[in-house]
Amino acid sequence: MKFTLNWLKEHLDTTASLNEITDKLTALGLELEGVEDPGEVYAPFKAAHVVSAEKHPDADRLRVCIVDTGSEKIQVVCGAPNAKKGMKGIFAPNGAYIPGTEITLKKGKIRGQDSNGMLVSEREMGLSNEHDGIIELPEDTAIGTPFTELYNLDDPVIDIALTPDRADCAGVRGIARDLAAAGMGTLKPLDTTAVKGKGKSPIGVTIKSTEQCPLFFGRLIKNIKNEQSPAWMQSRLKAIGLRPISALVDITNYVTHDLCRPLHVYDADLLKGDITVRLSKKGESFEALDDKTYNLNDGMTAITDDSGLLGLGGIVGGVSSSATETTKNVFVESAYFDPYATAKTGRALQIDSDARYRFDRGVDPEFTMTGIEIATKLIMEICGTDKTEPMDVVKTGNVPDWKHDIEFDYAYTKKLSGMDVPDKQQIEILENLGFAVKGNKITPPSWRGDVEGKADLVEEVIRVIGYDKIEAISVRSDNAIADSAETPHLTSVRLSRNALAARGLSECVTWSFMSKSLAAAFGQNDNKADAALTLTNPISSDLDQMRPSILPNLMMAASMNVDKGNGESKLFEVGPVFPSVKSDGQITTAAGIRFGNLGPRHWEGANAHRKNDIYDAKADAIATLEAANAPTASLQTAHEASDYFHPGRSGVLKMGNKALAQFGEIHPAILDEMGIKTNVVGFEVFLDNIPTKKSKGPSRPLLQASQFQPVARDFAFIVDENVEAETVVRAAKGAERNLISDISVFDIYQGKGVEDGKKSIAINVMIQPVKQTLTDQEIEGLCKSIVDAVSSKTGAALRG
Repeated sequence: MKFTLNWLKEHLDTTASLNEITDKLTALGLELEGVEDPGEVYAPFKAAHVVSAEKHPDADRLRVCIVDTGSEKIQVVCGAPNAKKGMKGIFAPNGAYIPGTEITLKKGKIRGQDSNGMLVSEREMGLSNEHDGIIELPEDTAIGTPFTELYNLDDPVIDIALTPDRADCAGVRGIARDLAAAGMGTLKPLDTTAVKGKGKSPIGVTIKSTEQCPLFFGRLIKNIKNEQSPAWMQSRLKAIGLRPISALVDITNYVTHDLCRPLHVYDADLLKGDITVRLSKKGESFEALDDKTYNLNDGMTAITDDSGLLGLGGIVGGVSSSATETTKNVFVESAYFDPYATAKTGRALQIDSDARYRFDRGVDPEFTMTGIEIATKLIMEICGTDKTEPMDVVKTGNVPDWKHDIEFDYAYTKKLSGMDVPDKQQIEILENLGFAVKGNKITPPSWRGDVEGKADLVEEVIRVIGYDKIEAISVRSDNAIADSAETPHLTSVRLSRNALAARGLSECVTWSFMSKSLAAAFGQNDNKADAALTLTNPISSDLDQMRPSILPNLMMAASMNVDKGNGESKLFEVGPVFPSVKSDGQITTAAGIRFGNLGPRHWEGANAHRKNDIYDAKADAIATLEAANAPTASLQTAHEASDYFHPGRSGVLKMGNKALAQFGEIHPAILDEMGIKTNVVGFEVFLDNIPTKKSKGPSRPLLQASQFQPVARDFAFIVDENVEAETVVRAAKGAERNLISDISVFDIYQGKGVEDGKKSIAINVMIQPVKQTLTDQEIEGLCKSIVDAVSSKTGAALRG
């Protein structure tokens, strides 16, 4: 939000300096972005007298001028057709920066003649697009007069950053009101007297969509002249970056920025019948004032007449009824448009305008009528003639219900902020800001739709007093070492990230959304319950559903990597997923994928370049579980993975009836649907399902290294081909849990020497003595116990 210092003083009677005002703005929550002083930019430019202007000896269209700057006479080569002896213009010396063309002048020669500086045009000074000639000043202009003084450009421009809740400060008067409440001056009264109409308006207004436009004021003003706006208005608009167009358009822009009251003007002679506010229909289109054509969807706020669309309410008008220099009769619009509907339409069509900026945030509904009266007075003052006639105001609809009371205990200010502010001072501050105070009942003003509760009232009081007045208090802990703020759940999240990164996977942060079709492929149902996971206002049409799994997002990221030449991707993410409403809505998972091959080709062998397989994904899942302090030694493997995994190449790691992780190859049908042509293995660890550790000791016991030599023994068992290797391992370990430290499978064989329907599973058993070295007899007895345990639980026979 930009405005000039003198513009601010139109509303604020103050003696405060520029620095005092800008400091107070930031203290009030209206953060200062910067201050532009045109006096510095235009300091080198001054009025000068052209003493002579002779034809260039080597160029017909150039003149060699001698220019009197007041301190010296200097030669300038000029190509402007209006450069002549005796005129006065604006001189720019060598080294000056020309704002309109963004160049810095240097001394040079033009066709053999020295040229020092230049005589500038309006375009070169950023005043307009006029560049057919140089600026001509009145004959009585004193030589050496600064350019800023001649064009009233010595007014500092203040730029503040507005938060979305402060719509009232999207107008200069709202900013002045805040400063007055903070003691920086007095708010000047605003002339809101009504202009008496001279008869019923022949143009009526009908509202068919009251939710989108509950209130519309219009006024026909006859016999006006739409010429240039006055210099004071143009200079203010230029200072904030707006280009003056015509008096009518400039008035609407001025009132928008001055009073936060967006307006629109129609050439009344171009309207066909009455104005109707209705919802648009898909396929309708119109040519807008921003030189673009927009195709509308259903449900947008359309301003129409009998000929069709005139514009979009609260966003942008159309060319068909726009005011031009030939406009004689104007119809002025001052309406209230719903913030949500305006924002939704603006986002859908990607239109940003000054009107939408204010309607999005919520303008003052009570000021709608006042706005049209102020606009009427400005039009009559600037565009009026002896025959100008304002007709009666047309009112359609009603002011939206905005009033609400807040019960407020003034002691709450100290409770919430720590500042002891007397009740009388709090009441004075609130009343200066426009609040109605009756005892403990506070009614916010119509322009403060952001104030909803007690905390908001405390904020108003404290920001006016100044946040810098809050006493600084040192926060100290009673303990020498502060207690950890990290919960066990957050600890498991952190440790999971560390473990997966250590295994060489790259962490991703992806959207928590995906397309509805992809969500269905990964487990979400298309029923009423899971419809709650569909976004009503998605940021993109293919991001309209909360994700049931992280895996598809990682797969899309890996697929994009392949498109860019990186065929091997190892990605992971730890974050929330939303499988269904029935599964408590949100759970935290650590998920990862291995895409393509394990690694690049290498001269040492093909193993490094093999395809990623189910065991790589299983190893990732187990490493994650171990890092999160899950009891991995007690886990069981089952064939119960989700449908988006390959049914024969996947598994679930369970503890009792609870699944802690699942892993495997992604189902080929899913890969086809996503357009992925290489193998993908993945895993998901359900961190919420990991049992909480009950003991308060260290996460792992201290290592108790045995002083005795371990003993390794190999066993090969013949079992039925449907017996899983894990069953054999568990049976063997159950033979003697105290002495058996580890068991690993090193061979599974089917073929010659093994009968059909059978397979050989070979395991290595590591025996670790604890109290003493084992004798041969003790070792043989333990080996017999292992064979008996495996045979009894699996029906296995020791392979000969």
